[in-house]
Amino acid sequence: MKKATIQLETLTCPSCAQKIEGTVKSLTGIEIESLKVLFNSSKVKFNFDDEKISIKEIENAISKLGYEDKKSKINEL
Repeated sequence: MKKATIQLETLTCPSCAQKIEGTVKSLTGIEIESLKVLFNSSKVKFNFDDEKISIKEIENAISKLGYEDKKSKINEL
């Protein structure tokens, strides 16, 4: 498992955060209990199994919703 934070360009409302949360939750390899979408700071935080999904696949799923990331930070748990 790895811990990730994705800093988005903009995330302006709670409904946008819910849309991202629903999409990320549906991905295989995401630890659902760890998922936090913080619209005030435009961040998505979660733990994921890098043997089941890559950070690039997660970023692409978020990007398909229309949200671009500025940077991603990944740490070992």
